[in-house]
Amino acid sequence: MFFTGDPTSRRRVDLGGRSSKERDRQVLLEQARVERKRRLALRQQTYAAIKIQKYFRGRRVAKLERSRIREDFCRTFGDRCQNADQHSFGADSEFLPQLLLFFSARNNGDVAILLEACRLLLQFVHNGGNLVSIFSGPDYSLRRPVVETRVKKLVLACMQATYQNRNGFKNHVLSPRCTSSSILLDTVATLINPNLPWACKVVGHLLHQKIFFILRGIILSRMHNVKELDSHSSISSLENILALITLHTVQHSCSCSDNDPKLCFSSQILSIPFLWRHLPYYKQVFLIQGQAKCYIRQLALCFPSHASLLPCDISQEFPGYACLLGNLVEVAGAVFSTPNCSIDTAMDFALVLTNLLEMLPTLKSSAGEGYLEDEMSTDENSKESMDADLEKQIKVAVDSRLFQLLVNALFRDKYLVHLRNKMAPSAEVVEAIGSICAFLHVTFNTLPSERIMTGLAYGTELVLILWNFIKYCEENHTWPHFTRLASYIPSDAPCWLLPLAVFCPVYKYMLTIVDNEEFYEQEKPLSLNDIRFLVVILKQALWQLLWVIPSSSTSSQKAANDLFVDKRLSVETIRHRARVVISELLNQLQDWNNRTSFTSAAEFYALEASNETFVTQALTEGSRASELLKQAPFLVPFTSRVKIFTAQLAASKQRSNAYPPLPRNRFRIRRNRIFEDAFNQLSVLSTEELRGSIRVSFFNEFGVEEAGIDGGGIFKDFMENITQEAFNVQYGLFKETTDHLLYPNPGSGLIHEQHLQYFDFLGSLLGKAMYEGILVDIPLATFFLSKLKQKHNYLNDLPSLDPELYHHLLFLKHYQGDVSELELYFVIINNDYDEQKEEELLPGGKDIRVTKENVITYIHLVANHRLNYQIRHQSSHFLRGFQQLIEKEWIEMFSEHEIQILISGSLESFDVDDLRSSAHYSGGYDENNPVIVMFWEVVKSFSLEYQKKFLKFVTGCSRGPLLGFKYLEPKFCIQRAAPFDATQEDLDRLPTSATCMNLLKLPPYNSLEQMRTKLIYAISADAGFDLS
Repeated sequence: MFFTGDPTSRRRVDLGGRSSKERDRQVLLEQARVERKRRLALRQQTYAAIKIQKYFRGRRVAKLERSRIREDFCRTFGDRCQNADQHSFGADSEFLPQLLLFFSARNNGDVAILLEACRLLLQFVHNGGNLVSIFSGPDYSLRRPVVETRVKKLVLACMQATYQNRNGFKNHVLSPRCTSSSILLDTVATLINPNLPWACKVVGHLLHQKIFFILRGIILSRMHNVKELDSHSSISSLENILALITLHTVQHSCSCSDNDPKLCFSSQILSIPFLWRHLPYYKQVFLIQGQAKCYIRQLALCFPSHASLLPCDISQEFPGYACLLGNLVEVAGAVFSTPNCSIDTAMDFALVLTNLLEMLPTLKSSAGEGYLEDEMSTDENSKESMDADLEKQIKVAVDSRLFQLLVNALFRDKYLVHLRNKMAPSAEVVEAIGSICAFLHVTFNTLPSERIMTGLAYGTELVLILWNFIKYCEENHTWPHFTRLASYIPSDAPCWLLPLAVFCPVYKYMLTIVDNEEFYEQEKPLSLNDIRFLVVILKQALWQLLWVIPSSSTSSQKAANDLFVDKRLSVETIRHRARVVISELLNQLQDWNNRTSFTSAAEFYALEASNETFVTQALTEGSRASELLKQAPFLVPFTSRVKIFTAQLAASKQRSNAYPPLPRNRFRIRRNRIFEDAFNQLSVLSTEELRGSIRVSFFNEFGVEEAGIDGGGIFKDFMENITQEAFNVQYGLFKETTDHLLYPNPGSGLIHEQHLQYFDFLGSLLGKAMYEGILVDIPLATFFLSKLKQKHNYLNDLPSLDPELYHHLLFLKHYQGDVSELELYFVIINNDYDEQKEEELLPGGKDIRVTKENVITYIHLVANHRLNYQIRHQSSHFLRGFQQLIEKEWIEMFSEHEIQILISGSLESFDVDDLRSSAHYSGGYDENNPVIVMFWEVVKSFSLEYQKKFLKFVTGCSRGPLLGFKYLEPKFCIQRAAPFDATQEDLDRLPTSATCMNLLKLPPYNSLEQMRTKLIYAISADAGFDLS
């Protein structure tokens, strides 16, 4: 802006809408607020400085005063108490008041003086001095407040001195010898003797001063190696103190209690790793004096809300909850076995162990275990690395004997009496069942179950107890709630979930070792009527879990699931577990029913799963029907599953047909070298090539190609012939059971160098036959068929393989004498082609003798070796080839018995009427033609053997389609094989067939006898396709 010559300044105009006075007022208020804040901070600083100075001056004065008193004390009594005598401890003496006033646990000189004072006191007591008189004189009542105060301070000073110097005392703190630490601790033990009048006040004072925290630090200081076993041979002073305090606390819980969950005995002491190794004598006190009952009750009231307060001050390898669990399970058996163990104590103990197991990561089976292949849930997200010895402590202690004692303590035969009288279970029994079920459910999902199942199944009445409870509730349509588990399971959750989730795996385990006589004749452990009722219950429960409940979950259940999403004892986890174990048990019961029927096969089917709508839905991936089919296929009728399987095959073929056919998929096969030619040419095909069309040309022994164009019939003939060749026991790949059923030869490698490649090829061949719907006559052993489902075999599968061994094992199972006298060890002798080889069933098995305790495990391992281990390589290669064409999900829909039907067709009689109703006619024939009427009359008169031969003659296979001849493709057709003015020469011709078209070319014979003779000759000629 240029200068205008006007010296006056322009007036400024504020367009902000506020006057300058208002703006100045706001500034003034802000300045006042800042000034007030500054003055407040200055006052706080001044007050803090005064307080610090006051504290410092007080501490300095106190320190100077303590130094003065210490000097006076040393002048009077000596720096090592050499001038003190018995009267120095009296109420009128200044000995203890001065000592306790200047004493500091951090001052080594003070600790030395305290040690000498304690040594003097113990000497006076040892020489027969009366402890009360030493402190109070002749009249304790007059000096009681003074004496109590002094004793409290003296005892606490001794404990603080030991704690403060614990690292220096660590080699002697648990020693009974006369050492510095033992003198201090002996003094404490002497002064808290329950017979002394001040004992209650002193113990209460110690509890108030966190005595268990102090004791924990002292004990842990001794454990420079927490796993090292202490070697002292008598009770230590520390154990004595611990016993006196805990015993007093239990007996005087009203006045002296340690209710602070974080600092109580259970949290601080019982969570010390391997506690009983270091305090073996206190373990006896803990068990004998009834302390266990009190502290288990205390823990039961604290859990699960205070579980996070357990100390974890050692390392990540020793979490507090795991250490507490390890110590508790070591004494659990002793608690349960005491005659006065009440049901409440047993339930409290079970609840505490359940809560601790909830926090434990899943533990894996060790070497030699896992032969039951239990589908135990895995805690893959757990990042905790627990110490191996601590893990071993828990796994060893949670054994079958523990559960036997727990079940006996919970029930003691009371419940069985109620059941015989048809009485309703009492509230106490209901809670006991809830407690044992919760404990077992969490245990099954945390620890390897093999070691505990035997004891549960054979050492207790658990199966009967749970079954009778389930049976009563189901018959009376009432399921009680488990109130002790209310924090885990909401009231609107199905009450049958938990009992079934525990009953099913235990009973399933029993069925793996039960023999046919026990199951069918002795009806142990359940009667056949009960088993039929059980099938109904399990079927209904599984249908609810898989079909009904997922679509009607209540909001409260959803909330509970969200809250305990990672907990084993949550509704969702129990529901998932129940689905699995109920399905497994029903499947196993169906296997028993397939061996020898105890109920109709239809009893396993759900009526709702038998309609065509369900079949349609099951073909839609992700639908409820498809999920049910995966988890519980036996609920769906066999015919429905075959329809689904056929539709799945058709869909797969349709996908495969999208690829252009490969020109090299036409193979030249010599009939006399059928297996070698097929292996050399077909084993190199990929999965897609195997699923495509394969055409075969046969050559006879003269090298001449047989007549006929392969439209499918020649390939079917090829499949039947090669399977007969390869599965023949003379070839060495398979062996035969006493029932003439085939299974892999364990010694196949001694005969064929390429035996595993052969099994791979044979698996793909069988898969191709099923994929194309070709039935082949291969009777496979049930225990081998189970390998197609990747299932484990058990003792009850052994009779079909080795009946003699099976009976020997049963003899051993029921042996009444001392099993160890039989001199059996955990080894087995294999004898393949006169080559004997000894194998251990367990690591170091040749040195492990079979005893009464491990005989069931031995029986399991022998059966496992013969049924699973010996043929594991052959089975895995066969399965690999089989799954190239037949997917795992498809075959898992069927039982072993049903798989055999899929392979070979039904063993039922050939249904001539079914074939007649679906037959077509051509060339002038119809169903009413006299020749056709005569033909069906002749076929119906054939024996079953000739009917099967006839079927093979016209279709290439001796068995019909699984769902009947209406599913035969192409349809069976009878064609006239002569003109209408047939000559005698035409009538002399034999019937011929075109198996690729399922076509029979039949001349118009004049008589029944002629037709019968010509048909029998033709179907018996077995001349291949030259005949057609």
